[in-house]
Amino acid sequence: MEGISGVGDEEPESPELVLDEDEDDNVSESDSGNLDADPKLPEFCSPLNTALCAGPPAAEPAPDPQAPTPAVIVTLRDIASFVPAKPGSDMEPGGWAVEDLPANFVAAASAQVVSGTLLGQPADVRFTPVGYRWTHSDGAVIDRTAPGATWTALGQREFTPTDTSHIFAESGEYTVTLEVVLRAEYRFAGSGWRAIAGTLAVAGDPQRVLVGEFDTVLTNGDCRANPSGPGC
Repeated sequence: MEGISGVGDEEPESPELVLDEDEDDNVSESDSGNLDADPKLPEFCSPLNTALCAGPPAAEPAPDPQAPTPAVIVTLRDIASFVPAKPGSDMEPGGWAVEDLPANFVAAASAQVVSGTLLGQPADVRFTPVGYRWTHSDGAVIDRTAPGATWTALGQREFTPTDTSHIFAESGEYTVTLEVVLRAEYRFAGSGWRAIAGTLAVAGDPQRVLVGEFDTVLTNGDCRANPSGPGC
């Protein structure tokens, strides 16, 4: 009876689950091999596959059709093929002067439009005078912003000083060269005029001036009618 009582008091032992380490390792390696070989499984970012870490390249934005076109900058160098006409220069008296008396010089220059090709397109360039310079061979230089005017237009008598006149101190033969300072603008077909930075100078042909010494004498009548008269 004791044996029966002792057996009845003991609790039955639970079965122990034992894993075979070698078998587990074999399963893991097999499964790992299947993961690498299965083309259906997704790829993941890793140090060995940095392209997936970076992601696909960003697409460049499409150009905006409403964006303004960059402004075209035209320089004086670009309009080198547009050649303005040489300025003219008039003087009073015509071609000669009196020693120690003013000779009056007047520029003959005005705005002009020259047509041609600019940056591969038909265009016009407008030249407008903004300054005048007379360079005399005796060393005198006269700079003005106006072209000058004749004595008649100014309402003055001959040999009266003006803003553009010059006095030659000695007799002889001289030259005077006029340079006109021009401001330039351009336009393409259908557009308005656009200014070009800077100015350019265009020189005319040298003008010959003969300066002489004259004495004033009194005559009795017209020397052409009476060449032998007093003072003739």
